[in-house]
Amino acid sequence: MPNPTAAMLVIGDEILSGRTRDSNLHHLAKELTGHGIRLQEARVVSDDHDAIVAAVRALSASVDHLFTSGGIGPTHDDITADAVAAAMGAAIGIRDDARAILEAHYQRTGLELNEARLRMARIPDGATLIDNPISAAPGFSLRNVHVMAGVPAIFEAMVAGVLPMLAGGDPLLSQMIDVHRGEGEIAAPLKDLAARFPDLSFGSYPYVRNGAYGTQLVVRGTDAARMDAAIVELSKLAASA
Repeated sequence: MPNPTAAMLVIGDEILSGRTRDSNLHHLAKELTGHGIRLQEARVVSDDHDAIVAAVRALSASVDHLFTSGGIGPTHDDITADAVAAAMGAAIGIRDDARAILEAHYQRTGLELNEARLRMARIPDGATLIDNPISAAPGFSLRNVHVMAGVPAIFEAMVAGVLPMLAGGDPLLSQMIDVHRGEGEIAAPLKDLAARFPDLSFGSYPYVRNGAYGTQLVVRGTDAARMDAAIVELSKLAASA
């Protein structure tokens, strides 16, 4: 049975403007790989309702799981929850369980649960809350869409809470080897090798070290024995350099 698939939607003008460097995609990719879920696509969209709706509809229909980050805070441009609800055809409003979480958190901190903060209790109908052990405001899962905060520490905590609830597949393994030749020299034998191992994926990544060109070859798959056999063949390619 093939491994489940996933996509990620990164939401926020601050990412597209260069003001903020995204680290959530990198973290999610590593965590999904370890869980046996293949991350197949990632997109970045602005804080625009229609753009988010269109991206959620397209991505959620093409993969088993869609993860989003950003846009679920208390300010006017935090529109992800509403956009996801619209994309999935769900009503949205302040939900009692989310409100109770926020009330308890702000009572502990001595801060007011004002109207802006209460926006973070807006949850689409039918969604399951995602725990936020850092700042309390929950994310949510609606069918195959998992909506999480953009702040890296909170995003990572939410991913840790969600992944154990999702069915994974065989762990996605990878091995690598350096070949002291340029990509152009090894493209043909690498193509032949990929054809002989259609169940594996091969990547080539050129580099320059101390003025010398080389290529790092990476093989990925779920069958350890097949991976070892492919690495043997790649080693022969490296030895012929």
